Amino acid sequence: MSKQDSHFITVFSLVIGTLATVAIVIFVIARYVGAHTQEREVLSETEYIHQVRRNVAPFEEEAVAGQSNADLAIAPAAGAANGGGLSMPTTGKQLFEQTCSACHGPGIAGAPKAGDKAAWAPHLAKGLATLYDHALHGFHGSTGVMPAKGGRPNLPDAVVERAVNYMVSLVDPQMVKGKPK
Repeated sequence: MSKQDSHFITVFSLVIGTLATVAIVIFVIARYVGAHTQEREVLSETEYIHQVRRNVAPFEEEAVAGQSNADLAIAPAAGAANGGGLSMPTTGKQLFEQTCSACHGPGIAGAPKAGDKAAWAPHLAKGLATLYDHALHGFHGSTGVMPAKGGRPNLPDAVVERAVNYMVSLVDPQMVKGKPK
């Protein structure tokens, strides 16, 4: 073996050794830092199940104050219980402004725009009873989707019907004459 070859092998071995040493040092430092910065919990099987349930609970739920976490007392959050922090509407116009206008304002998901007679004509031809049914129970048709109660399941049926009456009155006041708005 020539002097150049032995010099190359020596330098190459030194570089490889240095890189391996640096990698080991970085690994040890990372383990040390990780051990001191991350929580280490030893959970019983029951605690683990409760933790998983809390982690996968719908976002609109939270623990009820004053009740034990061990019971996993989950209840709708105040905002979720009334439609995301909205006050409970009592008139059709209030419900329209709070909820229905999100789709019926711009015409999203095939919703006929409020006040657009041409868009409402095929829906009005089906009659108020069908409109009430679609608003209360939801509807998936060829022209669009109507979620049940506009996505607010806690709404009283009467208020949903008033919102339908309000929107219908914007295009055909005679159709809902005498019905609450």
